[in-house]
Amino acid sequence: MSRRLALTLAFALAASPVAAEEVVVFAAASMKNALDDLAAQWQAETGNQVVISYAGSGKLAQQIVAGAPADIFVSAAPNWMDEVQKAGLVVAGMREDLLGNTLVLIAHGKDAAPVEIGAGFDLSALLGDGKLAMAMVDSVPAGQYGKAALTALGQWDKVEPAVAQSDNVRAALALVSTGEAPYGIVYATDAAADDNVTVVGTFPADSYPAIVYPAALLTGAADAADKAFYEALSGEAARAAFTAQGFTILK
Repeated sequence: MSRRLALTLAFALAASPVAAEEVVVFAAASMKNALDDLAAQWQAETGNQVVISYAGSGKLAQQIVAGAPADIFVSAAPNWMDEVQKAGLVVAGMREDLLGNTLVLIAHGKDAAPVEIGAGFDLSALLGDGKLAMAMVDSVPAGQYGKAALTALGQWDKVEPAVAQSDNVRAALALVSTGEAPYGIVYATDAAADDNVTVVGTFPADSYPAIVYPAALLTGAADAADKAFYEALSGEAARAAFTAQGFTILK
């Protein structure tokens, strides 16, 4: 090979663009606004691609355990992350409690009167003949937290027949946003993301378990971009994106 040809090949290789890497994230539906913002910024900075699947944490955990090709998992509750970890799918030392949240009662529109949620609170009277939108109370963290709060307040048995359960918390939010249900139980961050609902009350912090969002790098992660985006979840840009949506930063 001539020296000129060798130099030409060297320059061509140096000028070739580095192939973009893809990061597949499974994340709780309540994270959509903040995580979409963060992913867009990170993609612009790195040239890599982030593909995010949003759903209820229980459904996502089950899909991961069944072999779904995810690189990172962010759950809205530790119990579903525990299931993924028990299956041996979390990289050792690559799990952390990332965020916190608050549980609120929302109403359709902007004219709903505020209520005091505590002793003597009668949610069934407030609902009347209407429905209470909630995420699935047996498998979705927002629904599990909500059921725990209503049980602690002595309201669950009274309102259970009126509960309209949805696949995830954003679907429950949509029921209230469109007026299909007059009230719903969601996270404070969900309420902040929809102008068609109003927070009419906040559930006492001692009425439900602390809301914790653990994040983990999974054993299916195969390239440097996966680890880089996992680390970016606790970086400065992420803190700004999460706090802007009302999350509490735990790390």
